[in-house]
Amino acid sequence: MSLSWEDIGPKAQARLLDSIPSKWRVPDDKLPPSSQLDVTSFPAKSGLLSDHELAITDALASDIVAQIASGTWKAVDVTTAFCKRAAIAHQLTKCLTVTMFDDAIAQAKQLDRHFAETGKTVGPLHGLPISLKDNFNITGKTSCVGFTAWAEEPMQVESTIVGMLRDLGAVAYVKTNVPTAMMIAESVNNTFGRTVNPLNRNLTSGGSSGGESALIAMHGSPLGIGTDIGGSLRIPSAMTGIWTIRPSYGRFPHFDARSGMGGQEAVGSVHGPMARSVKDLRLFCEHISNAGPWLKDPKCIEMPWRSVTLPEKLKIAVMWDDGIVTPTPPVKRALKEVVEKLKGKGYEIVEWGPEGHQKALELIAKFFVADGGKSVGKILEVTGEPWRPEMKYYEDAKEIGVYDLWQLQKERTALSKMYLDRWAASGGVDAILLPTTPYASVKHGDFKYIGYTGVYNVLDYSAVSFPTGLFADEKVDVSPKDHKALSEFDEAANKDYDAAAVHGIPISLQLVGRRLQEEKMLDLAERVAKDLD
Repeated sequence: MSLSWEDIGPKAQARLLDSIPSKWRVPDDKLPPSSQLDVTSFPAKSGLLSDHELAITDALASDIVAQIASGTWKAVDVTTAFCKRAAIAHQLTKCLTVTMFDDAIAQAKQLDRHFAETGKTVGPLHGLPISLKDNFNITGKTSCVGFTAWAEEPMQVESTIVGMLRDLGAVAYVKTNVPTAMMIAESVNNTFGRTVNPLNRNLTSGGSSGGESALIAMHGSPLGIGTDIGGSLRIPSAMTGIWTIRPSYGRFPHFDARSGMGGQEAVGSVHGPMARSVKDLRLFCEHISNAGPWLKDPKCIEMPWRSVTLPEKLKIAVMWDDGIVTPTPPVKRALKEVVEKLKGKGYEIVEWGPEGHQKALELIAKFFVADGGKSVGKILEVTGEPWRPEMKYYEDAKEIGVYDLWQLQKERTALSKMYLDRWAASGGVDAILLPTTPYASVKHGDFKYIGYTGVYNVLDYSAVSFPTGLFADEKVDVSPKDHKALSEFDEAANKDYDAAAVHGIPISLQLVGRRLQEEKMLDLAERVAKDLD
């Protein structure tokens, strides 16, 4: 007799917890109390990690590979340290879906043997533990992407990116939580539950790559791989103040990752790295690009990593709001302060209005439910799993015909041409600076607007979300009493804003470039971050 959807979730969660060795589990009486909202300091105080393991897990990915390549650190010690810290992070935030600790440690030992015998690494990512969003397939492991129907179905073929990372020397050791179908901006589902923000457990870590966001913020991963179809890399990264890049479609291999909406290609899903520094993003991007992904993924573009030279004086176009939702006070303040600092550093700053943004959001909303929600609905039906309330829009959608879909795609192309021409006429704008989201973070269930990210999925532009070094301040970031809502979304954002709830949360912004400008955007974001420091 098959299990009901209500039984599958608890069983999956128990199986996951049982996969954590008992010696890495925190006794209930040693866990932080629910009243302790920021749990990022707990791993160092837990007594489960040695000083060496703490040093390893606090290191950046680029420094880790250097330490292993020099023979200073062993891959097995690095992998074990991150397995332990990921286990701790999960017990505090519910960030994981799959652990592969034994396999990872065995692979790390093999890498150490190779290094001892040859004096060489197997590749530029030799010994680097890398966490993977749940939808990347690993043979023999599940990729349920939140669905109870897929929670006990081991995958038969691995995703291309998994094999490429292994060939470069990386060690996959965990997979991370996502929302149902990966189509909610918070990471919550009926299988593994809700992932919380380790900086404040009353707040969301975002979605759909929210498990990655929480894990990396806990230093439980030095580098994670997430995906983005409407902001799913940038939104969670902004919620915890880490770095990410949303690449243009075709830059990195992605065709065989699992999806709850397979075949939806009007807006292309992409994957990209998430990390605590821009140089760690570059570490991934450069080596994957140079490994020939176009020979493995039929949709990848033949484009090795390129060197770029930035102009001495950068021209940045600032978009204060998108005409639909006003940024909440912390984000609005951060944008103003960043612009003033950049002006002081000699940047040329110009204004950029939101022309076309309303149209882009109308299009992305229609594309996502063009099938009338059938793709998601058919998966839910297998176990009788109900629609989550966050997916009411999908549940109520009506299928459109092929003709109507083609008309929408024509509109998308016309919009892309308009934006392209507008940029070409801008007099040499290097990037657009704008909020990643209108929020610093939000309470669980309150993330309701993806407009600042979704526009650039429709346009397929390269975008980097970066921490500004500024933090929400309840004494400073007060809602104006005379706020005039631009839309219903704006009214909701203003109503839900709670200055005390987000106090101390890091504030992120995004820098957007044109299509396939990943190299330029990483270099540009690195310079901006340096000039803000």
